[in-house]
Amino acid sequence: VQLQASGGGLVQAGGSLRLSCKASGINFRIMNMGWYRQAPGKERDLVANISKEGITNYADSVRGRFTIARDNVRRTLSLQMNDLQPDDTAVYYCRVLNTRHWGQGTLVTVSS
Repeated sequence: VQLQASGGGLVQAGGSLRLSCKASGINFRIMNMGWYRQAPGKERDLVANISKEGITNYADSVRGRFTIARDNVRRTLSLQMNDLQPDDTAVYYCRVLNTRHWGQGTLVTVSS
């Protein structure tokens, strides 16, 4: 199983980024997927998740700004992040929920 995350970078407050996570070695369409983030000195927290049926759920801190989506044909999970704020600065990880399968992480830095 491999989860290849990409799309992180440096952006100013109010800007946008789109993260992608390409999956291989799994039957992606039947997996529940999620994006997590870990800020320096803090625990890794769930940001958003999407079920195999496409049902989404968001942390309160990102609801209305972030959108999680999946493309089962391309086996890709995405996270569109709008109106980014300095508090969104973290390493972002994709994960097959309830498994040990994590992506390698991609750094998002938001400057004020």
